[in-house]
Amino acid sequence: MDLAHERYEYLERDILAANPAADIARIRSAFEYANSHHGPQLRKSGEPYIIHPIAVAEIINELELDQDSIVAALLHDCIEDTDSTHDDIARLFGSQVADLVEGVTKLTRMQYTSREDEQMENLRKMFMAMAKDVRVILIKLCDRLHNMRTLQYQSDKKQKEKALETMEVYAPIAHRLGMQKLKWELEDLSLEYLDPVGYHDVNEELAQITTQHAGFVDNMQAHIEERLSAEGVQCRVYGRLKHIYSIYRKMYAQSKTLKEIFDLYAFRVIVEDIPACYNVLGCIHDMFKPVLGRFKDYIGTPKPNGYQSLHTTVIGREGIPFEVQIRTWQMHQTAEYGVAAHWKYKQGMANEKLGTERDFEWVRKLLESQQDTDPDEFVRTLRVDMFADEVFVFTPNGDVKSLPAGATPIDFAYSIHSAIGNSMTGARVNGRIVTFETPLKNGDIVEIITSKSARGPSRDWMSICKSNEARNKIRQWFKKERREENIATGRSMFESELKHVGLSLAAITANSELLDILLKRVRCGQLDELYAAIGYGGLSAQKAASRMREEMTRLGRLERQRAEQEALQSSLSSGETVYPSTPKGSILAPRRSNSGIIVAGLDNCMVKFSKCCTPVPGDPVVGFITKGYGVSVHRQDCPNADPARRKPEEQGRWVSVSWADTGDSAFRTSLEISAKDRDGLALDVAMALSAQKVKVNNLSARSQPDGYAMINLELAVKDQKELTGVINKLSQVSGVFLVKRAGG
Repeated sequence: MDLAHERYEYLERDILAANPAADIARIRSAFEYANSHHGPQLRKSGEPYIIHPIAVAEIINELELDQDSIVAALLHDCIEDTDSTHDDIARLFGSQVADLVEGVTKLTRMQYTSREDEQMENLRKMFMAMAKDVRVILIKLCDRLHNMRTLQYQSDKKQKEKALETMEVYAPIAHRLGMQKLKWELEDLSLEYLDPVGYHDVNEELAQITTQHAGFVDNMQAHIEERLSAEGVQCRVYGRLKHIYSIYRKMYAQSKTLKEIFDLYAFRVIVEDIPACYNVLGCIHDMFKPVLGRFKDYIGTPKPNGYQSLHTTVIGREGIPFEVQIRTWQMHQTAEYGVAAHWKYKQGMANEKLGTERDFEWVRKLLESQQDTDPDEFVRTLRVDMFADEVFVFTPNGDVKSLPAGATPIDFAYSIHSAIGNSMTGARVNGRIVTFETPLKNGDIVEIITSKSARGPSRDWMSICKSNEARNKIRQWFKKERREENIATGRSMFESELKHVGLSLAAITANSELLDILLKRVRCGQLDELYAAIGYGGLSAQKAASRMREEMTRLGRLERQRAEQEALQSSLSSGETVYPSTPKGSILAPRRSNSGIIVAGLDNCMVKFSKCCTPVPGDPVVGFITKGYGVSVHRQDCPNADPARRKPEEQGRWVSVSWADTGDSAFRTSLEISAKDRDGLALDVAMALSAQKVKVNNLSARSQPDGYAMINLELAVKDQKELTGVINKLSQVSGVFLVKRAGG
């Protein structure tokens, strides 16, 4: 038996164990179909490709979803990676399965102008399919989970990209759907690739603490069970350590050590009904000293994803703080598996879809609010609307509204209705008049004051509100009511941004053919359409100007390359400095270069950056023509580039160089950190680097005999400005007294 069939046999046994009445013949047919269509395809690990769909089906089965979901999981890559079609799958396995497979399939066959466009369209398609059938997103999450479990076979670049996307999009989606167990694993797997140093440091510290507190969880669990049994409470109690990313995030966000985190340990008490939850809470507070301000009642006020529990933090007799979560069995299933726990197919309701209109209203609202948004804005605001921490406030009638943390009365008004927000003239919070900028807090009672004579929202509101729903409704108002004003405002903003990127409005409008190409690049038909979009906030002026410059640079680059290559060869062979002429009226500045460096006016020659001083854009630089290796670029303050140390016979090989427009390219550089040696120093440095979101290629630390420590870093930054930010951040780490660049 080959590996694929052996792995499938395990899946079949697990399915029958969970559901003895399962239609195994249909599931096996789906496996054979997928296996034959994927054929000789292999994964990066060298395994047959079919192993991945089987693994996804295994996770789906663990969630106890229906047979259509298992069949769709086995087939989920067939449309994308084989010649199979929607009609083929619908004919053999039914239209529901075909729709699920198509919903999961990514839009890899379409061409996009940027990575942001592609990510936006993938997310939009996913949410549209999810609004029809939530099983699409459940299969997609299981697909991503298995890909993360096998990410070690991908390149370093791919690992970082997938881990970042998982952390920013897929783990928060799992959270929004209430699937905490899956969310925790996605976060931990992502952190391992995004900050391996921080991940392993936290892991090691956890191992040390659990060794020191050996038996704490078991003893505390037995103690709680004994007390609750004496009170006649039927329950189950179990304890655990928080997952790694949760701890890592608290250490970074709150600048705490592991010992300062109060809820490192968490105990769950699962009971039969809601009255028992509050009874247990009283017992816990009688047994242990509660920590003030650490009690939360998510039973009375559930989270938007349906999560319900009582949370309290207490301090045990050993002086160790821990969290206790109290919930019913039904709440526990919802907390662990989210929407999957409510899947109605379990009860045989084969003709009913999961959830109600209200359950997935947030998906439809999200899609409606994103109709006129550019890709960057879509992805950014998606994180705010779906994934931000919530604040719960009340209407005067007692209805609960969930808003992003930091939300204002403007967000509240637009969450009720567009007309309320557009006619708002004031707000009361807890009976007192407040300003529009006032951040709302949990439990606030908010009343909006409106007027029929109100002139509509102000443009300033766009920067005050926190929710994308409010921002988009304001944007729609301006789009509809103030077109002429939008065009005038947008034109002014666009001209200003053009100057920043070295272009002029006259330059891009001089040639109608060129203008059509540039407008197509920003997905607009006419200039007024572009101005209006910028004016009402549908398109960033900075993004539009930047994309137009990129397009003009691309169009002009080919014409210049031939002449510059000839001049370059002449320069390098003779050792003479050559400055080719730049066409008059050139609008392609700043110029771009594959290497990021223009050598004596040339932007297409072989360049290497010296390891002795590792220059980055923004550093004053000088070039040295090497024998056979092109031009070596040094910082001007590098000892090896000091004019006093240059050999007379090599004077002619030193040439003028300058930085080209490097876009988003990253450049390697090195730093040396001197600090007072202490426990956790390397972890704090790693977390500071993580906060700056720079790629670290190498980090090595060594203790000195005199109680000090030296840390050497190799990292990649875009320019000197970003590097300065990193140096400033590192200088704030406790114990660090000097951060300097290598070779300076």
